[in-house]
Amino acid sequence: MISPQEVSLLYQQACEIELQAFKPGNVSVYADGHDMTVDDFRVSAKVSAVPLCNSDYTLGEKIFYAVKATREAVSCNTNLGIILLCAPLIQAIYNKQPAFTLRQSLSEVLTNTTVQDAEWVFKAIMLASPGGLGSSDEQDVTEEPSVNLTEAMRLASVKDRIALQYITDYQDIFDFAVLVYYNGLNRFGIEKWAAVFVYASLLSQYPDSHIERKYGSQYTEFISSRMSLLSNQLSEIVNPEDSLLLLFSIDKAFKAKALNPGTMADITVATVLAVLLEDVIK
Repeated sequence: MISPQEVSLLYQQACEIELQAFKPGNVSVYADGHDMTVDDFRVSAKVSAVPLCNSDYTLGEKIFYAVKATREAVSCNTNLGIILLCAPLIQAIYNKQPAFTLRQSLSEVLTNTTVQDAEWVFKAIMLASPGGLGSSDEQDVTEEPSVNLTEAMRLASVKDRIALQYITDYQDIFDFAVLVYYNGLNRFGIEKWAAVFVYASLLSQYPDSHIERKYGSQYTEFISSRMSLLSNQLSEIVNPEDSLLLLFSIDKAFKAKALNPGTMADITVATVLAVLLEDVIK
């Protein structure tokens, strides 16, 4: 069985690969943004790894204490989405039966969430205080949940793509993003550029729910068209560094409008973690 120490290193590695990837509109080693720095995210990864990888914690406890550790370390919401997506993957690797794939084990985790998990996660979301949270007629995070975590995510999935992963066994990741990652890795041989490929491909296909909670759909086509342009360029060039001029241009355009595709950045981290975990269990 993989040890918590090994899982912690893989989780932090996934976070670092995503930070090394130039993700227009988001924070990376190429550009800070939205009053957050690369160091904020590195500290967040380090401190959240401890509770996330604690094999004695339930899924909900992992999420709450990881958010709490982050909040105490950096005083802002750097990684709520990352934690929400990575915690079930980590739980799945601990619970994995020998004959199961990572996704099959993940499905077991998501099928068996509890009301207590939902309680912990609701508290975590309130603590993180994400932008554009709003309110809900059913299972609002300011109230006590009466359903398990997966059912709560089902209710939220209409407007939140991270919640959608909980009810589709991470369909965006396993049926799309992981394949894009491997294509990028085969093409360029560099993890951070494979992650850029994932981020660009996701945003060219799907709206970012973090942005849509704030602005509605007014920027959806604006973002999609530019990320399609980037995806196409990455599919054609041999040297990924040749895309830097376009990347800086898109980053400037997004940040001028205060657009931060945070949901797709979070899904990119989870995609990289899924790849790293699958490599280990193979």
